[in-house]
Amino acid sequence: MKQQKTLHIIIADDHQIVIDGLKSLLISNPHIKVVGEAGNGKEAIELIKKNKVDIAVLDISMPEINGVEAAKIIKKEHPEIKILILTMHDGSEFIHELIEIGANGYILKNRGMEEFVEALETIARGEEYIKGQVLNTLLEAVRKPKSKTVQFTKREKDVLRLIVDDHTTSEISAKLNIANSTVETHRRNLIEKTGVKSSLGLVRYAMENGHV
Repeated sequence: MKQQKTLHIIIADDHQIVIDGLKSLLISNPHIKVVGEAGNGKEAIELIKKNKVDIAVLDISMPEINGVEAAKIIKKEHPEIKILILTMHDGSEFIHELIEIGANGYILKNRGMEEFVEALETIARGEEYIKGQVLNTLLEAVRKPKSKTVQFTKREKDVLRLIVDDHTTSEISAKLNIANSTVETHRRNLIEKTGVKSSLGLVRYAMENGHV
């Protein structure tokens, strides 16, 4: 059996009890290694300079440098590092800003451990993670269609619809009977045409412009 790749993560939260709780829960997932912990965004940025990090788990409300500003700096200086937002905030203003920054996933603190691990593994594969109440908040905030018009091919529309429906690359490949690489090509074309940075941005674009 193929060995799972070890994911090196840092956790930044100004509540030590949250960090300790996540670390204890991750004991049953040995392929996920916490290489550092921080109490604010500044410490998180310093940790990334000193450690091999695949994913930075950031809370939004932290002292000195908050999670949003930390995410901006991390994405600018280390674009290869994935960012998972772990927070109590489900307000659309936070979601929109983090999508624009290029955050790879967004999960509420009241979700279970299984979903936390799923989110980490999903974004480690190069996909985005947004579900549940966070997705509902995003959809409710973008009901009104905007005027920007972009022309898509029929296949691009099919791929966009399935992305909005929360399907993975492999699932889209199977449903449309095309190769995974072809799905990724369509995804890149959609991102380039719409001017967004990620699949989360595509979901927002689709809802804002009446494509679903």
